[in-house]
Amino acid sequence: MSFELPELDRKGTQKAVEEALEKYRLYKYLMFEEREASITASAEVRYHGPTNQTGDQTGNIAIYNADQQAYRKNYCDRLERAVSRLPKKERFLIEERYMQEESDYLTDYNVYCFKFQPSISEGTYTKIRWKAFYKLALNLNIAVIIRRGE
Repeated sequence: MSFELPELDRKGTQKAVEEALEKYRLYKYLMFEEREASITASAEVRYHGPTNQTGDQTGNIAIYNADQQAYRKNYCDRLERAVSRLPKKERFLIEERYMQEESDYLTDYNVYCFKFQPSISEGTYTKIRWKAFYKLALNLNIAVIIRRGE
């Protein structure tokens, strides 16, 4: 019995993982703005007659607010669990470079020269990052797999 790990498209997978981590930062550090019911009259033309439809604006808004908050929390928890399963160096790299509130202003150079103690080379940093991205992409089911012979 042999098991082969899939060959991933490096650029596509890196883009997918970085987008997932950016979404994480948005959900984690930006406050969720709840929707509120509109109480002002609208100038929309309404044709009255039996439509057999009921509208519950307040109920729909309450469901959206609850569902959206639960979705955000579940997404952040899932990503944090996936990162916590990574080896120590990979986890440190992902947390320092991609999961901090200031991550948009932090460069790879800053991480491998100043965050790692002792500092590491750019090549080593790239290898560690790719291994972490590979594992995260498979764990989060966002990997871009190269299909051969199709």
